[in-house]
This record gives sequence, structure tokens and C-alpha cells, in this order.
Amino acid sequence: MRWDGQRVEQDAEQALPGIPGLVRSVRAPEFAEAVFHEVLAKSVLNKVPEGSRVPFRWTVNPYRGCTHACSYCLHGDTPVLMADGTVKPISKLAVGDRIYGTERRGSYRHYVPTEVLAHWSTVKPAYRVTLADGTALIASGDHRFLTERGWKHVTGEMVGGNRRPHLTTGNKLMGTGRFAVAPKDTADYRRGYLAGVARGDGGPPPLAEVAVRVAEYLDSELGMTLPVPWPRVPTDEWRKGLLAGVFDIDGTYANRIVRLPNLGRRALSAVTEALAAFDFRHAVELRRAPDGKACVRVDGGLAEHMRLFHTVDPAVSAKRAIDGAAIKSDVDLRVVSVAPLGLELPLYDITTGTGDFIANGVVSHNCFARSSHTYLDFDAGSGFDSQIVVKVNAPEVLAKQLAARSWKREPVAMGTNTDPYQRAEGRYRLMPGVIGALAASGTPFSILTKGTVLSRDLPLLAEVGRDVPVSLAVSIALLDRQLQRSVEPGTPGPQARLDLVRRITDAGLPCAVMVAPVLPGLTDSAEQLDALLSEIKAAGADGATMIPLRLPGATRGWYLSWLARFRPDLVAPYQELYRGGPNAAAHYRDSLAERFGALAREHGLDRAPARPAGPAPEQPRQLTLL
Repeated sequence: MRWDGQRVEQDAEQALPGIPGLVRSVRAPEFAEAVFHEVLAKSVLNKVPEGSRVPFRWTVNPYRGCTHACSYCLHGDTPVLMADGTVKPISKLAVGDRIYGTERRGSYRHYVPTEVLAHWSTVKPAYRVTLADGTALIASGDHRFLTERGWKHVTGEMVGGNRRPHLTTGNKLMGTGRFAVAPKDTADYRRGYLAGVARGDGGPPPLAEVAVRVAEYLDSELGMTLPVPWPRVPTDEWRKGLLAGVFDIDGTYANRIVRLPNLGRRALSAVTEALAAFDFRHAVELRRAPDGKACVRVDGGLAEHMRLFHTVDPAVSAKRAIDGAAIKSDVDLRVVSVAPLGLELPLYDITTGTGDFIANGVVSHNCFARSSHTYLDFDAGSGFDSQIVVKVNAPEVLAKQLAARSWKREPVAMGTNTDPYQRAEGRYRLMPGVIGALAASGTPFSILTKGTVLSRDLPLLAEVGRDVPVSLAVSIALLDRQLQRSVEPGTPGPQARLDLVRRITDAGLPCAVMVAPVLPGLTDSAEQLDALLSEIKAAGADGATMIPLRLPGATRGWYLSWLARFRPDLVAPYQELYRGGPNAAAHYRDSLAERFGALAREHGLDRAPARPAGPAPEQPRQLTLL
């Protein structure tokens, strides 16, 4: 099928904000959940930063996840604007929930309903962003908010490796500002609502949502009948209920104007007194009518109208919708301070259809996935592999870089950050050109993968292996198919990877297996490791190495969250085992190494796996493809 007709109908900022060289974003039916962002890369050959404890100095990655994704962003109590006009803490959101996002129309962004596509959490260092109107947001340093000058991270630097647009004092965020607190469901609020609905001043029959709320309130107030008595001295909760009932029964919100019509003398007095009590700007519109009714207009624009709706909580969601409203207001949303809290907190993020959402009244960028290229390839929600960057010119750019006089033909490692044989390779076929460029320049290389697409290129690899050193390794962490589906969704199963090892060795190429990550309490017993190494030996592997599970940064929160669902009995032992940092305690690592080493020797898999010639490597860290 042709991809030219599959362009994603959204602007590049929504797809991958700020990505350089973006040519187009496309979808394909065979990858229904994925968006492929095709870019023209300026460089493909990447030098590993000095001090990195990995056994190579150069990498090539034809594919990458979202390079600007913020991960696990906001505190769980942060209210998110729902599509029905209510708010819900981000921690309570679920996939499928309808919320508000934004889209660009002309010079302005406008509020539009969207859907939560993924939802997850982690534990990260937290920062408090305080705005001039009093809005306070707790987020990670990686999170982005929309300012009058575009998207900006919470923290960043002006120079160096962490250089990126970030919030500074005086930046203005976009939105309406902090959401008002919803009314308490008290007896006074319920009496006020019933009084507002049944005030006897006319209006159309109640809508279904109003009828349901009235029935609930009457049932809870045994012996109460309509109309209810009005208090001599109203409370704030009664006032909120009154305004909600008046709005529900015949109030309107049209053309961005809130009106409360058909008010008789007593209702007019009570409504204006209630609005004044909460500092809502309003005006009485005197209209000629046979019955002398009046209408009250609530002024102040979208920010005040949303404050009204959240303060009083009317039942009719359709009458409080803000679809299509422009994101502009007079609220003072200047950044006053960005301060570290000095502690790590559980933080949450979501993926949405529009690429953003409204967090406590300001426009917040969503994350298409977790921080997709740390050390674990475990999925953190349905968005992990939904945004794939494809360097469509990778073979050509690499060939030019390798032809430079300065290139010393040092070993190049592939699969150290993202899998070069992930599913997209079946469509784009970049690796044959990459392999050809490396071989033509006389550069030794290695490939680590869990993708069975590699079998397509075995004839080519066998051919170039006669001219340059080539080493292949397959990542196989476990045999339990059910567990594998849970921690590595969307990847080939254990048997498929063992078959790949057989095909590699049948082609006359050396193949090692990396047993990684070994999961404490799940895949680390002598019986489990013995069974896995037996299968690896039977598949023809030359050697096997092992790396225990690491839990750095973003990975820690996701993994422990997954563990709480899959094996809650292991959460406390893990917290103890990893209390010292991302690595398991030294005593555990030593014991595991001894156990694995003895089994590897028993199966004849203890020799070092083949790798391109080069300097002696340091102990490798757990990599993305493990």
C-alpha cells in the first residue's frame, strides 16, 4: 500500500514538538497503533559520552523514540479538565476517559475534547511551579507547559548537555489559571440546589441530568417535598447549590456568555447576593416581559465562567461545555518561581489524542510514552511504541561519515539504545544499507536485538562477515511466555528468539545470548536459569552473559507499579533490595553472578561472547534492548 496518503492530520508540534528534519508523519494499517515520523538526519554515527561504562565508543541507531518526550510529569492530585466540564485528579484518570485538549486554529489554540490513550506513573524529583495568580503545579523537571513563547520544560540549562527551552521568571503560561474547588455535597448544598430548581419562576421542564439529581436529593432528604423552604441566613454551600439549580433549570451559556434568566424578585435578590458573595462580576439585564422577570449576566470571560462552573457544579454537562473556545485570558499566569521540593514524589502522565491536556487551568504537554530509551525495554503503557522516529536517510548519511579521513574504523555497536530490528525495520529496510556502509568502510560492528526481522539479513551478514568482524547477540531474559508478555509486550516471544539464534548459527555466524535483565524473585532461581541456559545451548549459542535488573530514574516507578499489580508480595523485598539506588544490593549481585557462572560453565556457555575487535570493555550496563 502507498504511505503517501497516510499523513497524520496534525501539525508537527503536536506530533513531535521541535524535532529537527521532520519530513512527514504517517500511519499504516499494519501498524494501526503507531505513528512513524520520518526525518532527514544530519548524523547517524554517535559517539558515546566519555565516562559511560559500556564496551563500545560508537553507536548507530536508525530508529528512535520521541526525542523530546516528557516522562511521568505531574503530581497525582493535579486536577485535569474533563470533557464534561468537571475535573478529576490525574492519578484517577483511566484510558478512554474524555478530557479537554487543544488544537491550533489560525492564530490561537482552542479547547477541543480528546481521549486519554495511556496512563502511568513513576517516582521522580519534584519541582513546584508557582504562578502570579496563585496557581501551583508540582511536576518533574522534564515536563512541559505551553507559554506565550511556545512549549517549555520546567527545568533546563542555557548551555551544555541539558540545554533546552525551560521556564524562567516572567514567562506567561497559557490557560485560565487554577481551577476552583468543587462544592461539598452537604445537606445545605442539596437544599440550595432544590430551591434553585423549584423556585417557581418558570422555565422549561428539567433535563434528564437535573431530574436524576433532584430525585437523588429528595430521596436523601426524607420527608422533604418541593418547593423547599429558603433559609433566613444562607450559607456558602446553600448559595452554591442555588446557583447550580438556577443555571440547570433555565440558565444558558451561549456565545461565551453566561446568563441566568427568568428571575423573579426573590430569586433575583438571592442570585445576585450569591454571586457577590463569591466575587463574580455580574450585571442585571432588564428586559421587558409581561411577568416582569429579570436576567443576570455573569461577566469576566472564560476564566470566570469556568470558575463559576467549578464553584457551583451544575448537573447539565452540555451547558458548561467550552468546545472551540480560544485559549486566551486576562489572568496573570506569569511564572513567579520554579523551586525543587528536595524529594522524589509519585508523578503521573498521560497520552492524549491531541498531544496535550489542561492541568489545573494551564495547557500541559502530554507524553507519548515513557522515557522510551533508558535501560529497560518494558512497556509503560500503550504509547511506548506509538511514536517512532525513522531516520530515512540513515544509510547515506552513515556512508558519508564513515568515508571521512578522521574515521579510525573503531567498532560500532547497534542495538544499544533502540532495537535496529524493531517492527518498523520490516517496512523501511534501513539495516541492509547500514550494514553495507559499515562493511564497505572496513568497520567492525556488533548487533544486539530481540527482533526476528534480523533473519532477513542473515545472507548479507554472512557475506560481509568474511571481510569485517561481525558479532551478533540475541536478548532472551526468560522462558515464561505469560511473564514475557507482561513485561515485554509487543516483542517476539522466547521461542521465536531461540529460533533466531538457531538461524544465526546455521548461517555460520557466531551468536551470543544476553540473559538480561534477570528479575529478582521472578527469573533468578537456579531452576529457572538452568532451564533457560539449557534451551540457549540447544539453540547453538556460543556463549551467554547475564545482567541483573537495574531500576534507574523513570524505570523504577513504572516497574514497581507493574510489580504491585503482577506480584504485590514482591514490592517490599524490591524496595529493600534497591534502596541504595538503581542497582540491586551488592550481596544479591554477587550471589546471582556466582549462581549464573556455575550454570553457564556447566552448559559450556561461559566463554566470552564474540565481539568486534577493540579495547577491552568495561562491565556493561543494562541496555535498552535487554
